Amino acid sequence: MPDVQRPAPADSAAAESPLQLHLALLAVQLLFSGFHVAGKWVLGDVPPLALACLRVGFVTPVLLIVAWRHDRCLPALRDLPHLALLGALGVFLNQVMFLSGLAYTTATNAAILMPSIPVFAAGVGAVLGIERIGRWRLAGIALAVAGALAVLDPSRLSLADDTTRGNLLILANTFCYASFLVLQRPLLKRLPWRTVLAGSFAFGSLGVFSLGGSTLAALDPGTLSAGTRWAVAYVLLATLGAYMLNTWAVRRSSPTLVAAYTTLQPLFSATLAALFLGERMGANAALGFALIATGLWLVSRRRAA
Repeated sequence: MPDVQRPAPADSAAAESPLQLHLALLAVQLLFSGFHVAGKWVLGDVPPLALACLRVGFVTPVLLIVAWRHDRCLPALRDLPHLALLGALGVFLNQVMFLSGLAYTTATNAAILMPSIPVFAAGVGAVLGIERIGRWRLAGIALAVAGALAVLDPSRLSLADDTTRGNLLILANTFCYASFLVLQRPLLKRLPWRTVLAGSFAFGSLGVFSLGGSTLAALDPGTLSAGTRWAVAYVLLATLGAYMLNTWAVRRSSPTLVAAYTTLQPLFSATLAALFLGERMGANAALGFALIATGLWLVSRRRAA
């Protein structure tokens, strides 16, 4: 019989090297950087709520199967409200707000707003007492955010009437995602990370399908172009990979470090645009990289106990 609850192995966090941790976090930001472009492409043919349903409809069963095969663990009743909160913040509100916001605003605006994630994460962690944020860590976050803004040039942020709503939704999405990262930490001390993530998606998918199920049912797959289908496939696989790697990293480091890595998204987006779209990277990209690298070093060397 499976355990009702099994604590996360004490040596699982120590078994991985710091290099593996940082490579995983780099991979997450590469996946998310590509998602900005692919998601904007898909939203030209697929409504935001339908795409959100496709994401959770693919990711949730995969996570449940993986969690059961590896963990054989059922959360205790006392952990279900916590999992439901994680599902609401990190799956339901996060995905619905991001995709709805991206439909109204531009990929550039979305990328410019992403550096708010580590700021929100530091604030939520400090207020709830989950992490102590010292002056060195705050300095690292500030440097990383400054580097991201140097790459993007905030003057390009559009505040036109037809994009303001989208920008506000993206900003609300960053707060929800930052809270999701921070609030995972206490539960990951009691449960395996795969079980936490699968439980979060199980609860969050209920909200997504209740809101967007009819929109997905009305979608005709036959009308989608081959390019849109490939972009949808990327969105689904990137969602699965990024969430798994992020939760794995939170278990082995800290929510603040994981959130600080989101400041790399603008740099990676600019690099991908230069490689695949022929756009030129300006001198600000080099300055931004230096600031981000220094900030991440400060945050990672001051990991919370």
